[in-house]
Amino acid sequence: MPQNEYIERHTKLFGKRLDTEERARKKLAREGHKQSENAQNLRGLRAKLYAKERHSQKIQMRKKIKQHEERNIKGTADEKEPANPIPSYLLDRANPTNAKALSSQIKNKRAEKAARFSVPIPKVKGISEEELFKVVKTGKKIAKKGWKRVVTKPTFVGPDFTRRPVKYERFIRPMGLRYKKANVTHPTLNVTVQLPILGVKKNPNNPLYTQLGVLTKGTIIEVNVSDLGIVTASGKIAWGRYAQVTNNPENDGCLNAVLLV
Repeated sequence: MPQNEYIERHTKLFGKRLDTEERARKKLAREGHKQSENAQNLRGLRAKLYAKERHSQKIQMRKKIKQHEERNIKGTADEKEPANPIPSYLLDRANPTNAKALSSQIKNKRAEKAARFSVPIPKVKGISEEELFKVVKTGKKIAKKGWKRVVTKPTFVGPDFTRRPVKYERFIRPMGLRYKKANVTHPTLNVTVQLPILGVKKNPNNPLYTQLGVLTKGTIIEVNVSDLGIVTASGKIAWGRYAQVTNNPENDGCLNAVLLV
């Protein structure tokens, strides 16, 4: 399990407390009292730094409030020299424009964020550790220990991978279930190409599965797209791109994915 992700794993396994939202609301309500207490009691350099930080926060807050107030105010467009002469009875009319800078900016940010994290398969069925791992008992016949696990799903390991000594190896990834290439489909071009896998970015089921390189439906993998000739904004040929696994590799015997463009 990666470092510092034990809280997320516990939440996934056992859920949250029933009063989580209430506790979060109360903590947010206490923020103002904490800030007031710090402002009154801090001394010296800490007080100066804190005052500077609060000053910048208040400026940003005032700017945002002002933008909210000006959101639906009607203004006049900048007067420019018309290309064609306008009749005298039309000169009095102004061109009203709606200043919705803040709302449009927020909408654009939300759209960009949604596009960045949008994937072909947003939800997948969870896989339990009992289904993924098979217990292997090792040791002498009298006192066998069951601390080793065999991964029963397809996995990816890098080209420089070497197994740990048998005595210390906890997770065993069988050679027959290791994949090196994936059938990747380009959604715009509607072309399917077999590309080598560079790594496993994220397995939605468990951070431990990501660390082990387990390939299940919905997993985000990185593939080598240099053969496709995809060019970046700076004009260089793209090396790696992310793709999402769309099938169950253990059932089909192959790895199908859709490129995230």
